[in-house]
Amino acid sequence: MHINQLTYQIIGAAMEVHRVLGPGLLESAYEECLCKELELREFSFVRQHPLPVTYKGLHLDAGYRVDVLVDNRVVLELKAVETLHPIHEAQLLTYLKLGGWQVGLLINFNVEVLKDGIRRRVLGLEE
Repeated sequence: MHINQLTYQIIGAAMEVHRVLGPGLLESAYEECLCKELELREFSFVRQHPLPVTYKGLHLDAGYRVDVLVDNRVVLELKAVETLHPIHEAQLLTYLKLGGWQVGLLINFNVEVLKDGIRRRVLGLEE
């Protein structure tokens, strides 16, 4: 599946979760439900994927984890915050760099209309 089609389908799954639950829950609830929706749609994914930091050639377990990694190609960073801030996007871009992935979705479920809470980032490009 092409990466654009994959992210489109992931966004559709997130929209279904938001349609059913709406805003106002904890991030962990959205993660649980989104993973269930991805499972129902038969996507391959890993929750809380460990992400080591490499410093001067040493791999360090700094406790970082990607919320959801879909098809070993798309990083999902999930939020349930009042406003997305530049630090949230920086976090996603850093995860992409550290893991060697190209595409990530920052999804904030704490919005009235989910499309207003989604940022798609491609390493090296802003969309």
